[in-house]
This record gives sequence, C-alpha cells and structure tokens, in this order.
Amino acid sequence: MASRVTIKSPAEIILLRTGGKKLSAILRRVASEARPGVTTRDLDILAERLIREQGGIPVFKGYAVKETAIPFPASICTSINDEVVHGIPRADRVLKDGDIIGIDIGMRWEGMVTDTAKTVGVGKIADDADRLMRVTQEALTIGIVVVRPSGTVGDIGHAVGGYLKKNGFGVIRDLAGHGVGRELHEPPLIPNEGNQGAGIVLKEGMVIAIEPMATLGGWRITLDDDEWTFRTADGSLAAHFEHTVAVTAHGADILTE
Repeated sequence: MASRVTIKSPAEIILLRTGGKKLSAILRRVASEARPGVTTRDLDILAERLIREQGGIPVFKGYAVKETAIPFPASICTSINDEVVHGIPRADRVLKDGDIIGIDIGMRWEGMVTDTAKTVGVGKIADDADRLMRVTQEALTIGIVVVRPSGTVGDIGHAVGGYLKKNGFGVIRDLAGHGVGRELHEPPLIPNEGNQGAGIVLKEGMVIAIEPMATLGGWRITLDDDEWTFRTADGSLAAHFEHTVAVTAHGADILTE
C-alpha cells in the first residue's frame, strides 16, 4: 500500500472514469454467467479474457500483501455464501442453485486502477439472502451520498454501518474500503462503521473504494488456510458491494457504473 493519501489530477480521473466504465461492463458480463453448474474458475477465465480484450491488466493476479507470502492466483475474487471476500476461483468449486456469490474485480487500464464488486444470486435464492444483498447494495449508495470535500471517512462508516445495523445485519469491522487509483490499495482506509466527523478528511481529487460487507449473523471473521479467503466465523451468509468513487467539489463521482 502507498504511504500517503494521493490527490488525482483531472487527467487521471478521466482515465479512471473510462477504465471504470469498462470494468463495470466486464463485471456485469461475468456476473450474468453465475449460474448453477458453472465453476468459479470458469468465471475467472472469462474475466481475464475480457479485461485483456479491453487492453487492461487484471490487477488482482499476482497481488501480494505483507500479511501473506502467497500471491493471489486469479483475476477475480469469488466469495460464496459465508465467504466474505477474497475467495479464490477453483475448477472444483461449482455453483449451485441457491448460492450467493460475491464477485470482486480490479483492472489497471492506461496505468490507473479501478476496483468494483457485487454479490448476485445463483438460480432461486432464499428471501433472507435476497434481502441481505439488497440492503448491502443500498448501504453502498448511502455511503456514497455522504462523500464530499471536508467530510470524513468516519462519515462514510457512520452512514454505511448505521444503515446495515438498522436493518438487522452484522457489519464486518475488520475489513474496509481503501484509497485506489495509482495502486490497488492506497490510504485512507474507508471503514464500514464509524463516527461522524472522525478520521481522515476527504479532499477534492481523492479516489476511494467504498465496499460495504454485511452478514446475516455476527461481525467476526476467520481466515482460511489459503491465506486469502475471509469467511464469517458463525457460518452466516455474507454480501459485498463496491464502487470506485472520486471526490469532487459537488460530492461523489462514481467511476465504476
């Protein structure tokens, strides 16, 4: 992760907006293929092909963090049911009717990085799973609404976490959104719980990834032996949505829609 918050130039934000639109279209296509009988590896192969067809680089592939010596081996994260984030696509992981799957995807295009995610149902899903996905996506929208210069990252966390808790869902505390743009992960962290007015102050030209993660149960998570996949400690379903957003003089500019 870069060491300090960076302000992107207008030219960089134009590149991010163009790349973000391309990435959003790729995510929609990949998500549409999440059907019973499809493997998560199938989705990964499709995503990498579409990214490279656009002249992009799958920025997740080979990515490593200091907490793990294992580079991420795929182009997307595919997190099923109780997996919160960073699930690794596999040829033996077959989607079943009733599953929900979070698909997280990032791309470097013309040197700039955007990051986006959504959770979708596979076939016919349970009502509580459908509500979890809907409310988590609504929480993302609510978090984006409060983005403005002189606002804070705590404002975002307060809006996202407050909405999720009001609707009875667990809020993942130990994972967060982040700055993005020149690299995949930059400061600041964007919490999904927080206090109004607390934390880093937002400034025009900052680019951030806001990503609510909610559960049908508690907030605690565990890390699998693969050193990437986080799942709910209580086995409850989880949902994850994400947009890359630029801070402008007039509020938020969603770059990945």
